[in-house]
Amino acid sequence: MTYPRTHEVTLLTRAGCALCDRALEQLRTICAEFGLTPGAVDVDVAAGTDPALRAEYGDRLPVVLLDGREHSYFDVDETRLRSDLGR
Repeated sequence: MTYPRTHEVTLLTRAGCALCDRALEQLRTICAEFGLTPGAVDVDVAAGTDPALRAEYGDRLPVVLLDGREHSYFDVDETRLRSDLGR
């Protein structure tokens, strides 16, 4: 199936976060359905060059970004993400 546009899915995460690990696996499965591979950004590592990222999201990880905008946090909203990726 061909989709009208390509989306970018990114997970904001940190090392040792079990919820983040689970969210990344969910994203891999969902994104594969749309021919995408999710990216991941460790907010603690990124803080070296972008401290605002950790300041904004660091206390509510994991955070899913769709096309650079916050889509969900703590849990992957699978139904909504599939719907938004199909647009």
